[in-house]
Amino acid sequence: MKVLVVRGGWEGHRPVEATELFLPFLADRGCEVRISDSAAIYGDASVMAETDLIVQCVSMGTIEPGEIAGLRAAVAAGTGFTGWHGGIADSFRASSDYLQLVGGQFASHPGKEPGACGGDETDNFLPYEVTLTALGREHPITAGLGDFELTTEQYWVLHDDLIDVLATTTHPVRPWHPWHRPIVSPAVWTRQWGAGRIVVSTPGHSLDVLRNPSVRTVIERGMLWAARTGSAS
Repeated sequence: MKVLVVRGGWEGHRPVEATELFLPFLADRGCEVRISDSAAIYGDASVMAETDLIVQCVSMGTIEPGEIAGLRAAVAAGTGFTGWHGGIADSFRASSDYLQLVGGQFASHPGKEPGACGGDETDNFLPYEVTLTALGREHPITAGLGDFELTTEQYWVLHDDLIDVLATTTHPVRPWHPWHRPIVSPAVWTRQWGAGRIVVSTPGHSLDVLRNPSVRTVIERGMLWAARTGSAS
């Protein structure tokens, strides 16, 4: 299986270290891995045609028209596409074609009470639960996992109904926030795009979260499920 790892963008998500965590897993599965530090590779039709899986970790950043066209064409033709957190759900904010491909976009990660904030990234770290859906309890990516708790950024995601949600998280109503009822947001989802499969996991802000057994299982199984020739096991 040929895997393309594309990483870069905002350094706060540690794109190099984060993707390196999963290279041994791919190597153990006999994958041939190519690493690119730029989305420009999406514009190389010959590379994309032979790629079975793309693992993307590019937070924010920009993408050129030919690059997103190449990515969309590859996925529609059967190349799998997966990633976690801002590396896939907050990439290329200005590209509507990218947003349509992925089906969900980071909007916010609500924080602590203002008086409890100290001015660093932990202001946005909240305890929350990732809850499997009925589909998630049967799907190869998440079957056998239970609901699990994390203390990290809790993503609020804008999404469409073409995604198949395997797990959700609920943002509660707090006195310092302007919304008036709990908001259920997808935390793990899949998406069929042409002949290709897409898998998104919103947990993954930091290396310790990626090492969480449940998060890591979702990401690793998701790679296998999304790949052109693979299936989760």
